[in-house]
Amino acid sequence: MTQQPHEIIHAHIYSAYTARCLQAVADLGIADHIDDDPLPVGELAAACGTDPDALHRVLRLLAAHDVFEQRHGGYAHTPASRLLRGDHPMSARPLARLMGLPLHWHSLAQLPHTVTTGEPGIDVLDPGGLWAYLQGHSEEAEIFNLAMTSKAAADIPAIVEAYDFTPFATIADIGGGRGHLLRAVLDSVPAAKGVLFDQPSVIDPLSFPDQPRLTPRAGDFFSAVPAADAYILMHVLHNWDDERVARILATVRDAAATGATLLVIENVLPDERPDPTALSMDVIMLALTRGRERTVGELSVLLEGAGFRLTGVTEASGSMRIAEAKAV
Repeated sequence: MTQQPHEIIHAHIYSAYTARCLQAVADLGIADHIDDDPLPVGELAAACGTDPDALHRVLRLLAAHDVFEQRHGGYAHTPASRLLRGDHPMSARPLARLMGLPLHWHSLAQLPHTVTTGEPGIDVLDPGGLWAYLQGHSEEAEIFNLAMTSKAAADIPAIVEAYDFTPFATIADIGGGRGHLLRAVLDSVPAAKGVLFDQPSVIDPLSFPDQPRLTPRAGDFFSAVPAADAYILMHVLHNWDDERVARILATVRDAAATGATLLVIENVLPDERPDPTALSMDVIMLALTRGRERTVGELSVLLEGAGFRLTGVTEASGSMRIAEAKAV
């Protein structure tokens, strides 16, 4: 049955409550208490210290969206709800917890201010922006880091499968965090060496005794980056406005020899069709940073301005795409 116009609007209005239920369940670790068999809601509530009726009503809503299943007087897992378990290899629990933090909800509450002024809502919470806010809120920063690791774990297998890294002798992951992507790439290309490049606060605590081909290097990608045959920028450019993206790309181009490859991996917006997930991420960037998700055309202009030529875009998973460019 076709939805009426008011039903479409109402569904989106109420969807904030569904999202909040998902985040609350993730924060409370509810999914970890359910195994293979349905668990009566009373037992589940006792196990996780919640009110049985309130928990039932929250889980009932999520079950209507195929997150958990209401069965035999209790609740069981669906493939989606299993991703909320902390021990799942592709656990989405940290990401769900992140989206429920004051960092997100308070910034989202400022969206009218953002739409009016163009200024990120996070600036109302901290004039220094997102990174300054996280430095002053260690508990939220810890969840943020766990969420980024969790999201990477879900995205990385598809990236490694989608793109052939074998032509490169040296691969530099710029702003590569704790090295999850680069480690996976090196595992898939035994002949390659890797350089993990990020801020000193990220790099200094790291060591990779089990991966001798990986070298950590600390620095600032606005100033200088190491030389390599291929450069990876995963979820980096979307954090910044066009001016700063141009500076990052120029820094990479200064280090890159002609013919070197640059891979921009993020939610590249397709020019030909809307992608709701990528567009949602774009509004998150609007609320939290001065960055944005960019179309292939917008990215191509920035690349050309820095001395790169876009040579292709490879689909990875969901809205994740790999934009390949060559230094010219």
